[in-house]
Amino acid sequence: MLRLDGVEVRYGSTPALAGVDLTVEAGERVAVVGASGAGKSTLLGLANGSVLPSAGSVQVLGSDPSALRGRALRQLRARVGTVHQHLELVGQLRVVHNVNAGRLSSWPAWRAAWSLARPQGLPEVRDALTRVELADRVFERTDRLSGGQRQRVAVARLLVQRPELVLADEPASALDPVLADRTLELLTELATDRGGALVASLHDPALALRHCTRVVGLAAGRVVLDAPAAALTVGDLTAFYGVPR
Repeated sequence: MLRLDGVEVRYGSTPALAGVDLTVEAGERVAVVGASGAGKSTLLGLANGSVLPSAGSVQVLGSDPSALRGRALRQLRARVGTVHQHLELVGQLRVVHNVNAGRLSSWPAWRAAWSLARPQGLPEVRDALTRVELADRVFERTDRLSGGQRQRVAVARLLVQRPELVLADEPASALDPVLADRTLELLTELATDRGGALVASLHDPALALRHCTRVVGLAAGRVVLDAPAAALTVGDLTAFYGVPR
């Protein structure tokens, strides 16, 4: 599903990732943990093609995103879904349009444009919003929702996209414990139902251990932990966030 070989990413003279080797197989649920600035978001960016490596190679679903253009790149991106840390929702649009954005890469341009005037695929949108407990917000302006509600809209967007590789950057940071668990359950179901994989950066050690099968820890842009979740404790991960950068 994902393979990084000797990957380095630099922003100017600052290394965000250095010498990272990582393979994620189908069926895995991987929690990426580490202190702020450790490189978690950069790693997820490599996986969805929004970040290109300064050195090394990246394979996503068997393809190198940096080598693709046009239709081939759009097709790959349609198979990878991301809940971004900053959500990337359009606040002025209604919730239905932000959810439908998960399908734009698979729709012809005319249908995407027509959907802004007359929303398409409403049954699927309603079902996705019901699953994230926002069934009554289909036509609400997105910027009128709370932070936690907007986070759930971003998850609903993935539910209609139905990607094979699911990436999530702090998908439960604005949610209460019950909704956080439910959100991770939905993301897990979404990934495993199609024989895919989930890679999620998480700050809550207990959440990571409950929902993931493997934990990858980053510090100063390097992988310093890679272990089965079953072999770790909450105490192990809590201590890990104190690894010097």
